[in-house]
Amino acid sequence: MPRTLFVGDVHSCAFELRTLLEQNQPDRVILLGDVFNKGPDPQGTWETVRQWGCESVLGNHDLVVLETAERAENRVPKSALSWIQTLPLTISGDGWLAVHAGVNPEGDTTPEQAVRLRRWPDDTSPKHPFWWEMYQGDDLIIYGHDAARGIQDHRPHTLGLDSGCVYGGRLSGYLLEEDRIVSVQAREQYRAI
Repeated sequence: MPRTLFVGDVHSCAFELRTLLEQNQPDRVILLGDVFNKGPDPQGTWETVRQWGCESVLGNHDLVVLETAERAENRVPKSALSWIQTLPLTISGDGWLAVHAGVNPEGDTTPEQAVRLRRWPDDTSPKHPFWWEMYQGDDLIIYGHDAARGIQDHRPHTLGLDSGCVYGGRLSGYLLEEDRIVSVQAREQYRAI
């Protein structure tokens, strides 16, 4: 049986990404965006992405990486920038859809919603429901982007995998064929929340 592993926001936590992949030995890896930025090891992350042939959707921090590509503080390898430019907003399969932030529960999802959505219809008020509370589709939506809330397991409808690795939490993944969440503890807190 093939092993497909979805992985929440890596944020350049290369050690944790390598550990998660080595422990689970997936055949296919789909990252949920925010691959670089914030964390300690963008070069190691890029090497791991290439070694394992990782796919990824585009995240809001991936856009930041592209916007700051020419600045000295951008530590992302140049060859990774070309890869980021090719990332799709979603990747889908039989009964599932991967996206960084969320989907429009009422219709077509805009690029902005795909990379930033948390609440519906927007994040202007904490009284607005989360998009996943409104989603009624048939596909399992697998996403990242929301470290503040940690794992959001609302299967069979939605599954949020950002468990704040860069903030000292965990790097979490989902083995599709086994319908199982897996994770590794962050080696340290790399960034303050």
